[in-house]
Amino acid sequence: MMQINNPLQINDWEIEKFLKVVVAIQLTLWGVIGLDAIGLKIPILREFIGFFYLTFVPGIIILRILKLHKLGNIETLLYTVGLSIATLMFTGLVMNTVYPLFGISGPISITPFIITISVVVFILCVLSYVRDKDFSDPGFIDVGTVLSPPALFLCLVPFLAIFGTYLMNFYGDNILQMILIIIIALVTLLIGLDKFIPKKLYPLAVFVIAISLMFHRSLMSMYLYGCDIQYEHYVSNLVKINSLWDPTMSGNLNAMLSLTMLAPIYSIVSNMDINWVFKIIYPLLYSFVPLGLYRVFQKQTDDKIAFLACFFFMAMNAYGGLYALARQEIAELLLVLLVLLMISKDMAKIKRAFLFIIFGISLTVSHYATSYLYMLCLIPAWLMLILADNPLIQRWGDNLYSKFSKYKNKVSASNLFASIAENRTISSTFVLLFITFTLTWYMHVSSSSAFNTIVGIGDHIASSISTDFLNPEAAEGLRLITGPRAHSLLNRINQTIIYGNQIFIIVGAIALLLKHREMKFEREYSAFSIINLGICFAGVSVPFFASSLNMDRLYHFTLIFLAPVCVIGGITVLRVMSKVVRVTWTNKSVRTSLKLLSVYFVIFLLFQTQFVLEVTEPPSGSMSLDETRKRSFYTDHEVSGVKWLDGVKGNTPIYADYSRGLLLKTRIKWGQVNIFPVNINRIPKNSYICFGTQNILEHNLTFIQRNPDNIIVYNLEYVVDGRNKIYANGGSEIYK
Repeated sequence: MMQINNPLQINDWEIEKFLKVVVAIQLTLWGVIGLDAIGLKIPILREFIGFFYLTFVPGIIILRILKLHKLGNIETLLYTVGLSIATLMFTGLVMNTVYPLFGISGPISITPFIITISVVVFILCVLSYVRDKDFSDPGFIDVGTVLSPPALFLCLVPFLAIFGTYLMNFYGDNILQMILIIIIALVTLLIGLDKFIPKKLYPLAVFVIAISLMFHRSLMSMYLYGCDIQYEHYVSNLVKINSLWDPTMSGNLNAMLSLTMLAPIYSIVSNMDINWVFKIIYPLLYSFVPLGLYRVFQKQTDDKIAFLACFFFMAMNAYGGLYALARQEIAELLLVLLVLLMISKDMAKIKRAFLFIIFGISLTVSHYATSYLYMLCLIPAWLMLILADNPLIQRWGDNLYSKFSKYKNKVSASNLFASIAENRTISSTFVLLFITFTLTWYMHVSSSSAFNTIVGIGDHIASSISTDFLNPEAAEGLRLITGPRAHSLLNRINQTIIYGNQIFIIVGAIALLLKHREMKFEREYSAFSIINLGICFAGVSVPFFASSLNMDRLYHFTLIFLAPVCVIGGITVLRVMSKVVRVTWTNKSVRTSLKLLSVYFVIFLLFQTQFVLEVTEPPSGSMSLDETRKRSFYTDHEVSGVKWLDGVKGNTPIYADYSRGLLLKTRIKWGQVNIFPVNINRIPKNSYICFGTQNILEHNLTFIQRNPDNIIVYNLEYVVDGRNKIYANGGSEIYK
């Protein structure tokens, strides 16, 4: 079969050829920027070259400097992207800090950044040549596999997501969106049944499903929708407009370099609006998370279990919903890289330590909640591994092991614990460094806003835990984790599946503890899994914990460690149900269980995407499938109205409903925009009132209180009584 050099393992190429490719990409970037400067813009070219350069070039050169070779396609790709992201964020931070001292007032702009990143890449190239000039052992790809029908079929799936959202946005037709979900389900069933798609294409299948499900959500509407993403847009766009980041400005989001550096840099280099950076580039980057998880799971289980665990992770509604949390998309990618490093014990210690530090501090500056949760897992896991080396613990483990293990003559617990201590990858130095850097960053950036937030959450949890522990009314997580209340047969089925997932996770955790030697899970990963099971329980039982961190996001975070546990639990339950006992994990019964689980997870996906409701009980309420939900999207008319108001507003207060208020806050001074109070009579007479397309079409304002059954609706005539209409364009109206 014909073979060619593997572009994913370019760090294994001969150094001269490697540097020629880097120089060619660098010159191409300069060229497209120069063409734009003289007015010769070639559509899409600069966007593509800019994204490719920023995402891959710095990282791949650092891999050469570190002399990290023969990593395989997946790990090479993942470490490349992670190192590039870190390089961009900290290069921007250094520029923002140092350049104003030399009179450059706008460092985060096209000319200073292109010059700086080009110099950085040149220096990295020189270092890579000096360090790695003697290595050359390129990998190859099989062209026959790349051009095979299964591979070509998989590569077409993301385009269906792109065309499907286009059809939905402009024609209100969801047929392609529905077909996309069917095809994703079909791919999963084919893999589960060992048909058509070979094992070597499982990683491609994971990435294809990941990006398709993200685009299925993110490309809906021409504008950003959701809550947090509006504030993220404001913070990122403020840096781009001012060409400078102000680290003293208060606010949790302002402390995140994933917003204040990464997004503006992608925007100015790729010549894309921040809006499209968040809708296209960030979902693309986040799609590497399931791919990284596949590699983490594959190294500890097998290909089929790894795929199904990744699919379960992606089938959750929270996965696609993460599109509206740009900072968490970047943070989870860095977190997965830390997990991958944690189980990669074949890597040289000094190189692994370097990557741990880079990805650890990059995680800190990307998202405060993910950093705190990682710290919440890291500290007890580190302590568990240290205690495992204690002689008293070893003797206790021997006694316990002799009582419960059927294989006690094969290995002693003492040897097991000694092995854990000797081979653990989580060092005391890294733990202390991560804690110190995280607390220092959040205490000194953006007026300690992110630090004060977590202190406040901890105080609220501590003050209420004694009175509301396991109280269903106070523990919001108990309601959120099981989905909506069952009002129909379909909702009851959906709720039953969600309960089933929790049972699988609990059973899988028990199996992990009792039959650890039959599995290949690294001890560090097992420790993190048990701790995350505890975090999940805390989200259900501890008041204020779930509501503060958002149970959907919290549960989604724990699945990074619990997804394979869920699959193992499912296998265990099915084996018990079929009365199969004392069989190995490679037995035919396991393969049968995996086939049944693939069907189960496909049904789970169909409910989570609202596909079932859209077919049987429309409208489903899905942002991607329900045409009536388009009214809640921002329109060109609304954006035009905001731009008009921005030119005449002065210092007059502005009032709008929650959704339109978010749009206004991203484009007008925050303090000037207010959300309608429930008592409309409290709106000052001398103020602007803004209505959007949804308000005009429905001719009302709707307020949904904390209790979903408590809905207040005001007629527009009542709201605008005594006020004058000063602007209207068919989809936006402004009164004063």
